[in-house]
Amino acid sequence: MKDKLEIIKRESIKELEGVETLQQLEEIRIKYLGKKGELTQVLRGMGALSAEERPVVGQLANEIRDYINTRIDETAAALKRRDLESRLKKENIDVTMPSKRKEIGKSHPLTKVLEEVTEVFIGMGFSILDGPEIEKTYYNFDALNHSKYHPARDMQDTFYITEDILLRTQTSPMQVRTMEKQKPPIRVLVPGRVYRADEIDATHSPMFHQIEGLVVDKGITMANLKGTLDVFAKKLYGESTKTRFRPHHFPFTEPSAEMDCTCAACKGAGCRVCKYEGWIEILGAGMVHPNVLRNCGVDPDIYSGFAFGMGLDRIVTLKYEIDDLRLLFENDKRFLSQF
Repeated sequence: MKDKLEIIKRESIKELEGVETLQQLEEIRIKYLGKKGELTQVLRGMGALSAEERPVVGQLANEIRDYINTRIDETAAALKRRDLESRLKKENIDVTMPSKRKEIGKSHPLTKVLEEVTEVFIGMGFSILDGPEIEKTYYNFDALNHSKYHPARDMQDTFYITEDILLRTQTSPMQVRTMEKQKPPIRVLVPGRVYRADEIDATHSPMFHQIEGLVVDKGITMANLKGTLDVFAKKLYGESTKTRFRPHHFPFTEPSAEMDCTCAACKGAGCRVCKYEGWIEILGAGMVHPNVLRNCGVDPDIYSGFAFGMGLDRIVTLKYEIDDLRLLFENDKRFLSQF
C-alpha cells in the first residue's frame, strides 16, 4: 500500500505540472482527493492492514494528501495571476481618454414650481390632498352650486364618461369631499390634473394642472383670503410683489374675485410678458358660497371659509416666460434642460 501511495504522489505531481486551466486543476483534485478519488480509496482500505502497518500508512497518506492540497492551492494562485496579467495586457485602459458621463436628470418645471407652491402653503399650515380624476357630476358641479344650465356642463366643454361620471374639470370637487369627511377647522391644498374639451394651441390644452385651496373655520373673512394670497404671491415672485383683487363671478364663491400680481419680469413697469399692463392675473378666489357649505353639512351661520384656484401651468409659463404651453408636455430635452 505504501508503494501505491508513492505512485499516487508521483502521478499527481506530473499531472499538476501540465495544468493550464482552473478547470483541469479541479478535475485533478476530484481524481485524487474526491469522495471516489484514488487517495480516498486507499484510506478506506486501511482497515485491512495490520495494527503495526496502519499508523505508518496513515501518516504517509495524510502527508501525501496535504502535499497534493498545497500544490493545488499554489497552482491555482499561479493560474489566477497569469490570467490577471493576461487581461491587464489585453484590457489596458487609456486614462487620458474622456470618461463616459452619466447624465443626471432634473425636475420638470411643473414639478419644480408645484414644490415651491406647496412649500409656501405647508408653511402656512395647509395639508396637501389628492383626489380622483374621474369624478361624479355631483361633486364636480351640483354640490358646488352650478346650475343645471351652466355652460361648463355642456358636452363641448366637458369630457363625459356617462351622464353622471366625467373627467373632472377642476380640482374644486375636493372642497366638497373634504368638508363631507372632515369637520372645521379645515385648511387644505389640492393639486392635480384636470380635463376640459379644449383645442390644443399655445395657451390651451385638454389636460392641464390646477391647485385648489380651501379654508373653513369660525370667523374667516375676505381679509384672511387676501392676506393668505398676498403672502403666497410674495413668496413665489419676491417680497416686492404687489397684489390686487378684481370683482368676478364663480358659482361656488360669494363674493368672488380674480387676483392679479405685479409682473415678475418688469416689476410692474410694463413689458411684453404682461402686455405692458404691469399686472398679471394668476388665480381666482372668493368666500365659500353658503349653499356649498350647506351641501357639505356645514352650517354657514357658524362657519365661513374661502377658496382659491390657480392654474399651475399658467404660473410656470409666467415664471419662466414660456410663450407656448405645449412645450411643457412635449418632453423635448433641449427645452427641459434649461430649468
